[in-house]
Amino acid sequence: MASSLISTERPVIVAGAGPVGSSFALFLAAKGLPVVLLERNTGVTVDLRASTFHPPTLDMLDNIGMTQRLKDMGLIVSRYQYRDRRTNDIAEFDLSVLKDETNHPYRVQCEQWRLSQECCEVLADMPHAKVRFSHCVTGVINTDEGVDVEVETPNGREKIRGSYMFGCDGASSTVRRAVGIEYEGFTYPEKFLVASTPYPLEEFLPRLAGVNYVSDPEEWCVVLRCNDLWRVLFPTKPGDTDEMLLSDAYIQERLHHLAAKQGDYVIGHRTLYNVHQRVAATYRMGRVMLGGDAAHINNPLGGMGMNGGIHDGVNLAEKLIAIHEGKADEDVLGVYDRQRRITAQNFVQEHTINNKKLMEEKDPEAQRKRQAHFMRTAADPALAKDFLMKAAMINCVRDSYAIS
Repeated sequence: MASSLISTERPVIVAGAGPVGSSFALFLAAKGLPVVLLERNTGVTVDLRASTFHPPTLDMLDNIGMTQRLKDMGLIVSRYQYRDRRTNDIAEFDLSVLKDETNHPYRVQCEQWRLSQECCEVLADMPHAKVRFSHCVTGVINTDEGVDVEVETPNGREKIRGSYMFGCDGASSTVRRAVGIEYEGFTYPEKFLVASTPYPLEEFLPRLAGVNYVSDPEEWCVVLRCNDLWRVLFPTKPGDTDEMLLSDAYIQERLHHLAAKQGDYVIGHRTLYNVHQRVAATYRMGRVMLGGDAAHINNPLGGMGMNGGIHDGVNLAEKLIAIHEGKADEDVLGVYDRQRRITAQNFVQEHTINNKKLMEEKDPEAQRKRQAHFMRTAADPALAKDFLMKAAMINCVRDSYAIS
């Protein structure tokens, strides 16, 4: 079997220091592989993107010492709910039924940027790892020896030579475009708005759990607890301007519709973003691989996007480590493509699209039947476990490794 191409002279190059890229780089560096992590921004981006870490993701991150850090910085959530605002009916799922399937039978609610920040700080102290902020990838070329990456830096243009490259540089990925991979799927006409507030919403919505999917014929929403803030996700109407949707008046109106109170809410953060359902036509082109939002993107209902991206990174890291140690050849990179792309297509896309359809349902009788179904499922331990094995992404991770 051929010796590994990975060396100090030709490290693994990672584009994007988000939760996928930074954790992937740390998985490799923890095994002694040289890595260079490139990030176009001046530091880790602090925003209101993903905040849910599912059980199998926590199991994986335990291997690089990140799970306890997330628990220390975030909030452990063992229960989540589907709520009907008209009837106040609540279907509550308890993740403790997964205790025999995972070391972490709960979610951790913690902003994704905190994971990125922690990983980058650890990487910065590792001699065989380099973290380069303000380094924007502008071109990628596969060569017989590896990859040549063109980068715009504060000191001008540079070329970095690597053995392999992992592009996890977001939905508009420069890496994906540079190697000519199509991004197949569609974009919803409406956007999602996320706003945070420190106000105690639990005083207005009885029995509120850490994660809540709230149906309402006028306006559904998702209510999440994250550290000392409540984060609320609202759908918006196509055609409304970004300026209006991000205005104080609009956000106040939405929050008061959810929980009426005297006076204005204190608004911590606000983020408005497009909602996509897309999967790259392939996750591999030569020695360039894709993962995270560069490879697949979906609506956030169910919290599967970031988690699926981290699962991409762990899967690929395992295969690159095997190549480096002479235990596998490059054929396993084709297996990576199939395992992670088929999982995104057949599970994550279908599950998140269905989640959105369920939340948007306005017919009262259909809503009643849906809520009744959730309540029956939550009340039956066997049905609840079967539901949570899918919703917590345990089944899809296991099923992905069965793909050859």
